[in-house]
Amino acid sequence: MALVEYKARLVEIRDLGPGIRHFRFELPDTELFEFVPGQWVSMTELVDGKKTTRAYSIASLPGSNQFEICLNKVDDGVFSPHLFSLQPGDLVPTKGPVGSFVLKSKEREAIFVATGTGVVPFRPMLRQVDYLEHGVPATLIFGARYTHGLMFHDEFQALAERHPNLHYIPTVTRPEGVWAGKIGRVQPLLWEVIGDRTDLDVYVCGLKEMVESVRDELKARGFDRKQIIVEKYD
Repeated sequence: MALVEYKARLVEIRDLGPGIRHFRFELPDTELFEFVPGQWVSMTELVDGKKTTRAYSIASLPGSNQFEICLNKVDDGVFSPHLFSLQPGDLVPTKGPVGSFVLKSKEREAIFVATGTGVVPFRPMLRQVDYLEHGVPATLIFGARYTHGLMFHDEFQALAERHPNLHYIPTVTRPEGVWAGKIGRVQPLLWEVIGDRTDLDVYVCGLKEMVESVRDELKARGFDRKQIIVEKYD
């Protein structure tokens, strides 16, 4: 089935940290943009005379004609500098929603593992209606290089306070200033949380190297492929 193409209008921008920007778009000719938390949109534009397309996970919940994305600015990249140059009112050709990186069960215990912007799809997945409210145990392990890279950190902390069944574990590899949290990569924390269990689902999102290393280790530990749900960023 062909994807619907929209002209997404930028409504609001908000900087979450150095080189990290949150974008809110609306679809003016659409009453309701339906998607499943965890899915993504593709955006296309002529950049330096070349048609360029990039995929971005949706950072918001459905229920309106708007959606949000969040990304890092890659200075020598092609598309992110273009998006960072946009101002409210600008239009971007957009298709979607796309993707199967969505919650497979609201009843099964799950661990969510993310690095960098890989945490974006977990924001709506964890906040969706009738998930954490059921009391199902869930753990979010989120790693970044620096503390300012822990996007939505306050939101995840607040979510864990409202839902004691959510365990939020942020970690950084290069701590700055006063940091009382975990230090290091996400993988050792994941193995610590899992122990010798194989009776839960694991969602992994981030750069290819991290995702593949986690998936390979989970398989080696006896996890079924259906219990390992991944999304890789190049």
